[in-house]
Amino acid sequence: MTDLTTTTYLGLHLRSPLVASAGPLTGNPAMWERLEAAGAAAIVLPSLFEEEIEQEAFARSFAIEHGADVYGEALSYLPDLPMPDVGPAHHLTLVEQARERLSIPVIASLNGTSPGGWVRYARHLADAGANAIELNVYDIVVDPAMSSAEVEERYVELVEAVRAEVDVPIAVKLGPWFSALGNLAVRLQAAGADGLVLFNRLYQPDIDLDTLEVVPRLALSTSAETRLPLHWIANLYGNVDCSLAATSGVHDGADALKLLLAGADVVMTTSSLLKHGPEHLAVVERFIREWMEERDYESVGELRGSVSRRNVADPQVYERQNYYQVLHSWVPERPR
Repeated sequence: MTDLTTTTYLGLHLRSPLVASAGPLTGNPAMWERLEAAGAAAIVLPSLFEEEIEQEAFARSFAIEHGADVYGEALSYLPDLPMPDVGPAHHLTLVEQARERLSIPVIASLNGTSPGGWVRYARHLADAGANAIELNVYDIVVDPAMSSAEVEERYVELVEAVRAEVDVPIAVKLGPWFSALGNLAVRLQAAGADGLVLFNRLYQPDIDLDTLEVVPRLALSTSAETRLPLHWIANLYGNVDCSLAATSGVHDGADALKLLLAGADVVMTTSSLLKHGPEHLAVVERFIREWMEERDYESVGELRGSVSRRNVADPQVYERQNYYQVLHSWVPERPR
């Protein structure tokens, strides 16, 4: 029987390399047991967004105190009514409930905007019982006065600050848009990151031609998107000691296997579960097991990284040579 339990991510021992990443399903308590039963080795809860928390708190405070400076007794007329949760309470409750109900690790996700916010909310999530914290760094730098060096230094300082305040493992979820990603990866590891999640999708806006408004449009990922994390995980494998998680475009067992062969410790998926339901995880796991058994792999550790840059005959296939080869690989169809 093929052993998938040799999987370790962020120092956590997992039953397999399949992780349900942050999304609507992991944020729905009714889906948690289904995800675990289908084979999820861990779940990543939806991100706590700092600006959303701050806006909720500001709106509530404004609603209560509006007019108090004009009518001195206004606040005393308000009845003591139960108020909906604002602040991080909802996310902290999700962490607590998931830990109580699940036997698999629960990873909290945090998307901050200020240095103090990152640290404060990371501490809250750790105190609530999260097995690990994923720092979801989604930063669109549009200020031409800010250099790439400044941006990278800000990320390193962020990891250092959070690491100094929490004891649980930390993963950093990054976008791919860095000119020297390998160097940044090494620096983030040195700053205290226990793992890297590659990659955060860039959600690009659209323009409505009828209203001429800029509108958000969500498109689920496709398997073709796995090639970007595959490329960088294959290059980082063996050059960093921290865990490597692959995300974006994992839809079936073949996608997952390619990323594991490149060097990923775990593969994460959301879009495939939204399309097919939590039980799709069992389909993905079955494909992995059957493929490995056909080729006499005894454990997932045997195949991990075996097609990484350091283990292929010609490392150039992950560098400039790939660019040349891809451009010359297209073959036009014969005219009918």
